[in-house]
Amino acid sequence: MRIQTNILLVEDDANLSAVLADYLHSKDYIVEKSNNGAEAWDLIQIKHYDLVISDIMMPKMNGYELLKLIRQRYDKLPVVMLSAKTDRDDIIRAYDLGCDDYVTKPFSMDILICKIEAIVRRCRVSSDSEQTEWQLGELVFDSVRQQLGSKHLSTRENDLLKMLCQSMNNLVERNRILMSIWGEDTYFNARSLSVYVNHLRNYLGENSPMRIMSVHGKGYKLVDMH
Repeated sequence: MRIQTNILLVEDDANLSAVLADYLHSKDYIVEKSNNGAEAWDLIQIKHYDLVISDIMMPKMNGYELLKLIRQRYDKLPVVMLSAKTDRDDIIRAYDLGCDDYVTKPFSMDILICKIEAIVRRCRVSSDSEQTEWQLGELVFDSVRQQLGSKHLSTRENDLLKMLCQSMNNLVERNRILMSIWGEDTYFNARSLSVYVNHLRNYLGENSPMRIMSVHGKGYKLVDMH
């Protein structure tokens, strides 16, 4: 049985968007449509997608800007750029910003499907091999379910704790955390980060052997005190 794939299609050409969405639906993909980058970015922050297909020239926020935000906040979310721009510099720019593939218009629907399937298959293999659970003292942290023991974590709490666990006993720089989770290194986001760190410390508990240590002026690290 095929695993359902959720796709966000970002395209301001209503006719092309409708035709492509219908074709993807016929191939058993779940598709949500957006006609500009700003709206797409709002959706990405509150919903789960397995793949984003995005045009470049769009109102409010173009595809390059959207791709840059995605890579700062959701590094592993695959993105396929779908554009009439065929200039070499435009294509290189998209790859430099982190797109997984670049498809020029007009294009073959069947070839696009092959590209989508290859990208999703590769990402799922990578995801299956990635650690998603950690034993933190007496608590189990499940990053897929966003659970620390019996406590359900917010998305940012979950992402922050996962980053710290992945670098257990090593420093995670504040800038890296802010750019990855908040998408921007600002004073207010840094204050927000401090609040989330305190949340996680409280969730772990005073008697936990796992401590989130602050490294002044640099960042944080999750340390096993055993």
